[in-house]
Amino acid sequence: MPRVALIAAAVVAAVVLAVVFTRPDGGTGASDGATSTSDGEVFLQPAADTGPDPFTESTAKESSPPPVTPSPTGSAPQNAVRGMEGGTPGLYGGTRNVASCDVEKQITFFKGAPDKQRAFASVQRIDPSDVPAYLRSLTPVQLRMDTWVTNHGYKDGRATSYQAVLQAGTAVLVDDRGVPRARCACGNPLSPPVPQKSAAKTTGDKWPGYTSSGIVRVTPAAEPIDVFVMCEPDGEWFERDKGDTGKNDRRTEPPDKSSPPVTTTTPTSPTDSTTSRPGTSEPPTSETDETETTSEPPADETPPSEDSPPPPGDDTGNGTGSDTGTDTGGTTSDQAPAS
Repeated sequence: MPRVALIAAAVVAAVVLAVVFTRPDGGTGASDGATSTSDGEVFLQPAADTGPDPFTESTAKESSPPPVTPSPTGSAPQNAVRGMEGGTPGLYGGTRNVASCDVEKQITFFKGAPDKQRAFASVQRIDPSDVPAYLRSLTPVQLRMDTWVTNHGYKDGRATSYQAVLQAGTAVLVDDRGVPRARCACGNPLSPPVPQKSAAKTTGDKWPGYTSSGIVRVTPAAEPIDVFVMCEPDGEWFERDKGDTGKNDRRTEPPDKSSPPVTTTTPTSPTDSTTSRPGTSEPPTSETDETETTSEPPADETPPSEDSPPPPGDDTGNGTGSDTGTDTGGTTSDQAPAS
């Protein structure tokens, strides 16, 4: 009997180990607070592409990319991800008096899908009943630069997460610190990028003008933003009030041409992947996990266009921007994504 019991225990242990090492999250459970999202993969998402596992149908009114993705120039090293403060003038764009996203339509979608509303709320750490008010508090804008985020899909009744670079021209909703919080083409909640344990590989299709040195990650503005200074495709500048859908937009003068301080990151050597679908994991479970952005950025150099108005951080520069926690306002090193 002791021998039989010993054999039975060994079989049980083997089964448990097999389950752990074949789990899709790599053997780490939600209880350990892990936020790695298939370490080594960053999913490239074109502006109008719904992407995998969308929360809702598209509510984007504007989501067309510029002819070629604008890219910052200047002293940033190759394959660097630049940290841009959410209140930087020109970080976001759009069309004056036109909202890039139909917020009320988004709210209607969630009202008819309470499970998805609960999953959305879990990512943003709010009560499900607060989702409509939360969405109305956000500001519809278009990205003017390829932007690294954590995207969250909806699968099997819960929110998943994966690292993504959203193409310039993507319609998003940003909070009062300028941080992207929802992607309008799919209704997915967004959060800041998270660390990767190894050099990241890009998955999905690269778009014309994609370059790793053109990627930015948005850091929260030091103070709440009341007015966003934005740029139209034709180079005209306008102001949009926080939470406004464009009805009260007004023209403004171009910002000062002082080049804003930025955070730069030099990743490890790039590699390419042909995977067309991102891996997924549990959404972040702590504030530290959600806001930390250390990893390597996707890379593939294509000459940027000179037709678009200069993005923030260009040598011709517009506005101000810095990484939160930088006392001098200069450049600092940080880990970032690599393809």
